[in-house]
Amino acid sequence: MRRGITATALVAALALAATACGSDDDKSDGGSKSSGELSGTVTWWDTSTAGSEDKVFKKIAEGFEKQHPKVDVKYVNVPFGDAQNKFKNAAQAGSGAPDVIRSEVAWTPEFADLGYLAPLDGTPALQKQDDFLKQAAASTKYNGKTYAVPQVIDSMGIFYNKKIFKEAGVEVPTTIDELKTVSKKIKSKTGKTGFYLRGDDAYWFLSFLYGEGGDMVSASDKTVTIDNAAGVKAMKVVKDLVDSGVAKTDATDGWDNMQASFKNGDVAMMINGPWAVADTYTGKEFKDKANLGVAPVPAGSAAQGAPQGGHNLAVYAGSKNLDASYAFVDYMTSVKTQAQVTKELNLLPTRTSAYAKEDVVNNEIVGFFKPVVESAVERPWIPETGSLFAPLVTEYTKVLTGQTTPEKAVKTTGDSYRKLLKGWK
Repeated sequence: MRRGITATALVAALALAATACGSDDDKSDGGSKSSGELSGTVTWWDTSTAGSEDKVFKKIAEGFEKQHPKVDVKYVNVPFGDAQNKFKNAAQAGSGAPDVIRSEVAWTPEFADLGYLAPLDGTPALQKQDDFLKQAAASTKYNGKTYAVPQVIDSMGIFYNKKIFKEAGVEVPTTIDELKTVSKKIKSKTGKTGFYLRGDDAYWFLSFLYGEGGDMVSASDKTVTIDNAAGVKAMKVVKDLVDSGVAKTDATDGWDNMQASFKNGDVAMMINGPWAVADTYTGKEFKDKANLGVAPVPAGSAAQGAPQGGHNLAVYAGSKNLDASYAFVDYMTSVKTQAQVTKELNLLPTRTSAYAKEDVVNNEIVGFFKPVVESAVERPWIPETGSLFAPLVTEYTKVLTGQTTPEKAVKTTGDSYRKLLKGWK
């Protein structure tokens, strides 16, 4: 993995700062004890990738049981695509909701607005608040209260196969125009497709939208922006990538098809995040981990940027075991646990002091993604953010498959947003 001087310097600076101000960070390295002995069951819905990430998180959760022998952590891996609605349905029914949920950052304000999350200010779940990265903590707050604790933070970059690049004699593209040129050369030299464009998830569209200077909405002035000129242009950009043969896509099973295509060496590039590294390493092309390259997403005509993502841990307001749930969240977001997660899964910590840990300082994936996260575009932390993707992905997929035009797609999406966001322009 090649790292620029900026990435190396930034991680080193974070490590130095953390060493100076966080020398006692291991005093709360998991499982804050309340006045009484913790007991009972804590059901945790983990939404991490099955087959790779889930094994690590389950093992870490078992460590909490060792610290608290009378607590039984009931680990449940819930598919990410199902978890948002499944949690809302269970919470609304008042039956079947977990004590703790791994919430995608955009879900947290929605769940809080619905009254489904317990406020964490002043509880053992929220230790050393000032240690959390500011952009990670931003998604945990709603109406002046904190409803979750940041577990991991992420963004997106372009993953590339170094062997294919070497065979084709190409460099990593830094712009969309270069992406097209590089992909065509890869095709002519190797017969491989240059790029996989995920077509069934609008989150993968955001880098192109930001690249043309657009966004879904502007929360500061309550304006829908997806259907402006930048939105149209972004749709045209992704359609052109597919129509020109630069990219392949699928309207369904996008994650599985994308990962398989990249891991097997059928495509040379994909856009993805640190959450995909562990699974990518299982592919035959990346048995030698050094063959995986990561670079910033290519810039569009107006800007270069990727969305800020990540996951928080939140406690269900209706939990029957709040004390143990608070302690479990503290344990799972502690410096020690975050460093272990980085070591085993290449995921980025949310605590500044974790960046002083050896396993984090020496991690090349973190070295790349940390500065990317610093410059990532924040989504609006409003209750409706998670709901903005459903209408967008429908139209995005239609554009890629030729069922509608870019102009009609963004107009339909914008109309849907204005129905969702009452009173917005």
